[in-house]
Amino acid sequence: MHSSIEHFEMPNEEQVHLAAESFRLMADPTRIKVLWALLQGESSVACLAELAGAAPAAVSQHLAKLRLAGLVKGRREGTFVYYSAADDHVKGLLDQALFHADHLDRDLPGAGSRTATHPG
Repeated sequence: MHSSIEHFEMPNEEQVHLAAESFRLMADPTRIKVLWALLQGESSVACLAELAGAAPAAVSQHLAKLRLAGLVKGRREGTFVYYSAADDHVKGLLDQALFHADHLDRDLPGAGSRTATHPG
């Protein structure tokens, strides 16, 4: 069936693995808040902790995982590390996820049936 679709191509295994890992690491409310804050500009752990409503130690652990996944990058200045989003791809992923969530939350067209996806 798919062979009749012009230019149809499945992603390779490495692409699928890396995409799944990115989604897995972003699937946390604190990480979403941290990433959103970093998309607004570079920030320190203390500032991110305040914005995310989390302890600095917890935010630091989240940042370490996000950095290993290539979603954020750090810049050292003396004893401080300032973090930023790795690139515009992170913004695109987060924008789309939050846009979709907004449509689900407000039951807007194009989000599918809220009752079918989110009973209660």
